Amino acid sequence: MAIITISRGSFSGGKSLAECTAAKLGYKCISREELVDAAVRRYRVPEQKLQDALTGKPGLLDRLINEKSHYLLCLRAALVRMVKDEKSIYHGHAGHLLLKGVPHLIRVRVIASMAFRTEAVMKSRHLDSRSAVEYIEKVDAERNEWTRFLYHIDWNDPSQYDLVLNIDRLGISDACEVVSRVASLEQYRPNRESRLELENASLSTEVRAVIACDAARKGVADAGVEVGAENGIVTVKGTVASLEDAERMRELIRAVPGVIAVDSRIEVWPHW
Repeated sequence: MAIITISRGSFSGGKSLAECTAAKLGYKCISREELVDAAVRRYRVPEQKLQDALTGKPGLLDRLINEKSHYLLCLRAALVRMVKDEKSIYHGHAGHLLLKGVPHLIRVRVIASMAFRTEAVMKSRHLDSRSAVEYIEKVDAERNEWTRFLYHIDWNDPSQYDLVLNIDRLGISDACEVVSRVASLEQYRPNRESRLELENASLSTEVRAVIACDAARKGVADAGVEVGAENGIVTVKGTVASLEDAERMRELIRAVPGVIAVDSRIEVWPHW
């Protein structure tokens, strides 16, 4: 079955749609909180760092060592692992970006009018109309800035999605029916090749996360190491500061479950 991500502005009905669709299709429904918890337990990284990576505005430290990218790699690996058995819906922030390149993925974008969203915020947060609008605009602006900084794309660009649904016109029930029908289409059904691709993606993201977490703990950049995997053979490319760092990276990779062999193409920075 397909893997589904639901992206939405705050209080646009995305969570309700995810829960409705998961119940209809027999899928598991994954929230941002569940993803963060899974990443904390698996990679032993601070919860607040992961929360900041998903929601915090870019700061000076991020620009110096790209810390957010390190923790996002941990979140990506955790999410790929969680959806590995397919039949999954993720409705947290940026799921379509975290799972970019994952096969048989349906990227759903939920939109709603400001009036719809304002009413939802007023009820949930007990705000007046003006304060509710200000809250929505602030959250939307921060998400746009976050997406542009880390992924260099417009979060609202419809071309980033397979399906865009106006929830206050369709309603949750009809929107749920639409998503469920799309999930049954042939082009989103997994096959032997796509399942193997997902298996390889799971291993490569796991290895990449281990490298990123190690770099994050040291407070250093990891020089944009590239990792690929095929049938348990992991290929790693990149540049490190010393032979010791190269060997440390190879040891980290060998220790990852599922790694059969390492094709190391790591180079050492020249020291003049």
